Amino acid sequence: MLPVVAIVGRPNVGKSTLFNCLTRSRDALVADEPGLTRDRKYGIARTGAENNAYVVVDTGGLTDDTDSMARAISTQALRAVEESDAVIFMVDGREGLTAADEEIASGLRSTGKIVTTAVNKTEGLDADIATGEFHALGLSEPHAISAAHRRGIQTLVDAVFARIPPSSEVPRDDNDGISVAIVGRPNVGKSTLINNLLGEDRLVAHDTPGTTRDSVRVPFRHGAKKYTLIDTAGIRRRGRVSEKVEKFSVVKSLQAIAQADVVIVVVDAGEGITDQDAGLLGLVLDAGRALTIAVNKWDCMHASDKRLARSNVARKLTFLDYVTVHYTSALKGTGLRRLFVSVDQAWRSASRKMATSELNAVLAKALTRNPPPVVRGRRIKLRYAHQGGSSPPLIVIHGNQTNQVPDNYRRYLVRTFRESLGLHGTPIQFQFKSGDNPYKGRRNVITPRQQRKRKRLMKHVKRR
Repeated sequence: MLPVVAIVGRPNVGKSTLFNCLTRSRDALVADEPGLTRDRKYGIARTGAENNAYVVVDTGGLTDDTDSMARAISTQALRAVEESDAVIFMVDGREGLTAADEEIASGLRSTGKIVTTAVNKTEGLDADIATGEFHALGLSEPHAISAAHRRGIQTLVDAVFARIPPSSEVPRDDNDGISVAIVGRPNVGKSTLINNLLGEDRLVAHDTPGTTRDSVRVPFRHGAKKYTLIDTAGIRRRGRVSEKVEKFSVVKSLQAIAQADVVIVVVDAGEGITDQDAGLLGLVLDAGRALTIAVNKWDCMHASDKRLARSNVARKLTFLDYVTVHYTSALKGTGLRRLFVSVDQAWRSASRKMATSELNAVLAKALTRNPPPVVRGRRIKLRYAHQGGSSPPLIVIHGNQTNQVPDNYRRYLVRTFRESLGLHGTPIQFQFKSGDNPYKGRRNVITPRQQRKRKRLMKHVKRR
């Protein structure tokens, strides 16, 4: 599975700034584990040239304060270290080495984890001087960075992954069909849904202790089509399923999401869309994955409650109006066929190849219907579009002043392209590029004929 990197250190050394820098995501798309809003945050980041995904965990500041909240934050930070493959230990280059840093370093050495020291806030400082005293920690070669200014970040990431053993994950075979991850909170019916899809006599496939980066890919057929189920919780016989004791793991969910083509987010019909559900949906969007939603245990709802439940789901999922919501019963197997119709549709939309002429026609229609706004006395010009990638679809738009395109106009473009192209069940990403004047700095070469004409004109001017 994906490597997990935890960021730890004293309070206010810049851990959250580094987290945002690595994940390149807004706060709304980064899930806080419920009840732990002051410490662990999870996100998906990518390495440099190889562009490999990994899970990054932000933690609260480690401190020896006896306050109950401080102890809780420190406890959760230590749990993040336990579930990680590598640790970035952040220190403050302006404050220098402190007794608290030495105490944390001592604790990290005892864990046996791969630890890389990041000396933050070194902008304007000599790197060798800023990192010099941190060699005494005996962890690794300290790296000078500035998270706020995004300096030294790639060197730090390269240093971290140079020490992580390569994953033993089996490369994906394109003949395995669509990869589907089923994620959700405990006790929403994931295991029942999985066993319904695979059959009651599916052999046990437990996670092996210590192999947190390994995943189970289970091929199966639904109807006449092939799929691969990405399992993170272990597939058990129906009689051995006990979701009451299943532990919710954000890391495992992130790992499954990153490997999937399509994600099925399962929620409990009786509880509706909770904050934890919204956090998972945000992580799916952050990863750019196609998705569909299964509101499970629909058979347990009274007829009088179903209308209110549908209304509440629609109200809380207004930001996902392009995603199909299915009301299912994994126990009875109802609604599953339609669920996989949406899985297929979402995958087709996410992997679709679009002609440049088709995209330019949609762009022209959007500009005619609603021209871009005027910014600082000049109207933004969007000239042409082409596809930059798929899964999720990436549309690159070239023009002038594209960095000034406001958010509301970006949303308008997303809606227009989605409706015109029929892209359902997948997020759409836009990249705006401002094109420089191709003739800037270029001098025209005058032909001999033009030179003779110029001489005649100059003689005429002189005579006057």
